Amino acid sequence: MRKKTNKEEHGNLDRWLLTYADMITLLMAFFIMMYSMSVLNLSKFREAAISIRSGFGGQIRGQGKSILRTDGMFSAAPSPIKGDSAGATWKILRPLINYVNEDKDMKNNIKITVSQRGIVITMLSDKLLFDSGRAELREGAYPLLGKIAEILDKVNNDIRVEGHTCDLPPRKSTYPSNWELSTARATNVLRYLVEQKGLNPSQFSAAGYGSVHPAVPNTCNTNRRLNRRVEIVILPPRDVGQIKPSIKPLIKPIVAPDEIRRRPN
Repeated sequence: MRKKTNKEEHGNLDRWLLTYADMITLLMAFFIMMYSMSVLNLSKFREAAISIRSGFGGQIRGQGKSILRTDGMFSAAPSPIKGDSAGATWKILRPLINYVNEDKDMKNNIKITVSQRGIVITMLSDKLLFDSGRAELREGAYPLLGKIAEILDKVNNDIRVEGHTCDLPPRKSTYPSNWELSTARATNVLRYLVEQKGLNPSQFSAAGYGSVHPAVPNTCNTNRRLNRRVEIVILPPRDVGQIKPSIKPLIKPIVAPDEIRRRPN
C-alpha cells in the first residue's frame, strides 16, 4: 500500500508542468497579438483618415502631389502629407472631378493639384480656352468655367488666376510679348468668373507670368503645349493670428522755420 501512495504523489508533482506550459503559450500569444496591433500600414491609415475627414467636411492637405494618377485618371483622394491647408474640402471638388472625367479630351487637358500654394486647377490653353496668340475665350470654354465657378462660389478663400505661356514669342498676335498675352488671358478668365458668373470680385486677383514659370522644360512642342496654360489657385486661408502688429517708431514732428517764427514767445 505504501508503494502505491508514492506513485500517486509522484504523478501529482508532474502536473504543474502542464499549467506552466499553458501559461507560457498564452503569454506568447498575447505578445504576438500586441506586436501585430502596434505595426500599422501608415499609407493605408492616412488614406482612411483623409476619406473619413473629407466625408465630414474636413480639410485636405498635400505637399504638391497631383490628385491625378500617372495614367491621367483622377485618384480617389489627394495625398495626405505635409503642407498648408487649402481650405477647400474634397467634397467641394468632387463635382468638378466628376465633370472632367466624363470627357476624355477634357481629362487630358485639366489636372488638379494640392500644394503649399493651395489647390491649383490647371487648364491647358490650346484648343480648350484660347486660340493661338489670342486672349479671347473660346465658346467651348464657357461650360468648363461655369462648372469651376460653381466650385469657387462655395469657398471663401482668396483666388488667383495665373496666365502662363511657353518660351516662343506670340505669332500673328496683337500682343507684343508673352507678358501681355499671359496677363490678358488671366484677366479675361477672371472677368468671366466675376462679371458673367457673379463671383465676389474682392476674392480675385490676376497675374501674368509669361514664360518664366514653365511647368516642364521648353525642349519640344509637346512640353511647350503643357506650359501654355491658365491656373486657378485657391489660396490657403490667411492666419490673422500670426500677423504681428506693426510698431511705429516715435518720431518727433519736424517744425518748419516759418511756424517757429509765428509761435508766440
